[in-house]
Amino acid sequence: MKVTVVGAGAVGASCAEYIAIKNFASEVVLLDIKEGYAEGKAMDLMQTASLNAFDTRVVGTTGDYSKTADSDICVITSGIPRKPGMTREELIGINAGIVKEVSSNLVKHSPNTIIIVVSNPMDTMTYLVHKTTNLPKNRIIGMGGALDSARFKYRLAEALGAPISDVDGMVIGGHSDKGMVPLTRLATRNSVPVTEFISEERLDQVKEDTKVGGATLTKLLGTSAWYAPGAAVSGLVQAIACDQKKIFPCSTLLDGQYGLNDLCIGVPVVLGRDGIEKIVDIELNEAEINHLKESAEGVNKTNGLLEL
Repeated sequence: MKVTVVGAGAVGASCAEYIAIKNFASEVVLLDIKEGYAEGKAMDLMQTASLNAFDTRVVGTTGDYSKTADSDICVITSGIPRKPGMTREELIGINAGIVKEVSSNLVKHSPNTIIIVVSNPMDTMTYLVHKTTNLPKNRIIGMGGALDSARFKYRLAEALGAPISDVDGMVIGGHSDKGMVPLTRLATRNSVPVTEFISEERLDQVKEDTKVGGATLTKLLGTSAWYAPGAAVSGLVQAIACDQKKIFPCSTLLDGQYGLNDLCIGVPVVLGRDGIEKIVDIELNEAEINHLKESAEGVNKTNGLLEL
């Protein structure tokens, strides 16, 4: 199992670290355009191997896509990160060109790969990869929903005063502050609806805190977060590599599901060795459907800024 991570910045390096530590891949290739940067990150990670008891080989390269050849899974984290006050959508002009070039090079050397898109605006970048490569749609996956759901569960556990392991919840919709649709109605604490434990007002606060989860961290850190995004990517990669058939909300190209067409947006999917093996159609109430449609309108508006 060979995994390539393009972009050796904070998110890419965290992603490579979590994949290596989980010890399910034989090789992780880190690629960056900054001279020596990926090589240094790879060497640093390899020097933790004996300490963290993993045998995954981590290799770094400066722009040499031949080193990525025959990758089973490729992760695109490259692009500029958000700065305080910047929306994900404002990144589109710069990151679209980067993602288009990166995905083209990856497919050239690994025509049978599965691509996971992390670069923002994530839903639009995932759509761009669909439109500019010949990969089947099950092999192009946007990461955002897995991260948003992890942030949702963090906020739920905080509100409940419960351990994270007791909490379950999902966020669908676009990976943006306004586009996220946290499914509070379906959130549970050890199979019991969270509404049994906290008020509707507190649950609404959890919902709003989840939607601005990324912006909150950007304000605190001065740049985008990296631990949780890296962990979210590693979870998707492991589900695919180990054929786990796990359900994650991921950005995928819809063709009539949820009444939506020709856009990538977060919905629950089953991940296995073939990438997206099934789109899960859950029954939403009227309010949730309306929120999802509003989110889709926002994604479509951003997609319209692409120069395809």
